[in-house]
Amino acid sequence: MIVKAMKASEVAKKVVNNQPLFILDVRNGEAFADWKIEGGNIHYLNTPYFDLLDGVEEVVSELPTDRDILVVCAKEGSSVMVAEMLSEEGIHAAYLEGGMKSWSEHLEPVKVGELQGGGELYQFVRLGKGCLSYMAISDGEAAVIDATRMADIFLDFAQEKGATIKHVFDTHLHADHISGGRAIAEATGASYYLPPKDAEDVAFEYAALENGLEVAIGSSEIEIEALYSPGHTIGSTSFIVDQRYLMTGDILFIDSIGRPDLAGLADDWVGDLRESLYKRYQELADELVVLPAHFMIIEELNEDGSVAKKLGDLFKENHGLNIADEQEFRDMVTKNLPPQPNAYQDIRKTNMGKIVPDEEVQREMEIGPNRCAVR
Repeated sequence: MIVKAMKASEVAKKVVNNQPLFILDVRNGEAFADWKIEGGNIHYLNTPYFDLLDGVEEVVSELPTDRDILVVCAKEGSSVMVAEMLSEEGIHAAYLEGGMKSWSEHLEPVKVGELQGGGELYQFVRLGKGCLSYMAISDGEAAVIDATRMADIFLDFAQEKGATIKHVFDTHLHADHISGGRAIAEATGASYYLPPKDAEDVAFEYAALENGLEVAIGSSEIEIEALYSPGHTIGSTSFIVDQRYLMTGDILFIDSIGRPDLAGLADDWVGDLRESLYKRYQELADELVVLPAHFMIIEELNEDGSVAKKLGDLFKENHGLNIADEQEFRDMVTKNLPPQPNAYQDIRKTNMGKIVPDEEVQREMEIGPNRCAVR
């Protein structure tokens, strides 16, 4: 029995366009509760595969007839078998090609704006992980910021746009996903920038990303200016791009703020986090469009699939920016923390060049939701 495969890119389009989809997730209940495909018009039924080995009759009556049905599992195999069993019962259902692993790795490019002189700025939305990466393009040159480990996606996109990647930046040493920054730089000959305070123990050479650094992209001289903003890590650095966009890394999100504990120094860094949010950012223009390195909940996506909002609006709406009492703020970001990211210590070591896991191990290290935020 041949059943249809639905690619992660097709699911992403449904999420971005708010199209209806029913997901029969056949992973175990704990895995489903921890992490699933989310969208404003998605409905779910979680029934573990092992409960369906003797037949799918028990779930047939719970499946809708007015929307597409997608069977999802971790790697694909179980969902193919369940989709085939449903087909035998007369139910048309697709399976997610590559399972949740493929969903975790899919990047959806979204154009977020124009730059001076005809340049463009793109956001790469990793819907399954909550990661956000960026590419600024001008006059055949490009800069990449906070790239994920799927380096080929950025290389291919730049080639499609006729651009050569000249600069690669990481706003900080990431702890919840493996950076593709060095791989992109090695493939293109680009400079790879990392904040020195985050790079004291790295096992590779890098260009120092320091406060006030300005890098021009293309002959139109679109400037990317570094702004030191510690708190999530001691080296965290934001970017002001083209005097219009503020890339905040993992310091400030649309509906939350960064957590300061992933290097085990929450009590030490909480003061830096508050100063970055309540002093450094307060001095910036309200009209700057905030572009973070992550999102926490699907509601943070705009109608076009982008994750962006003006800084002035966030100072009005983001709870983390409106806590007058310093002790209350300290308690929130040190005592109200979500679980730490999966394998975050090994992810940090990988991003430092201290360990080099193979591709399959890297996939396993990253499985699960984004957990860089406090809200």
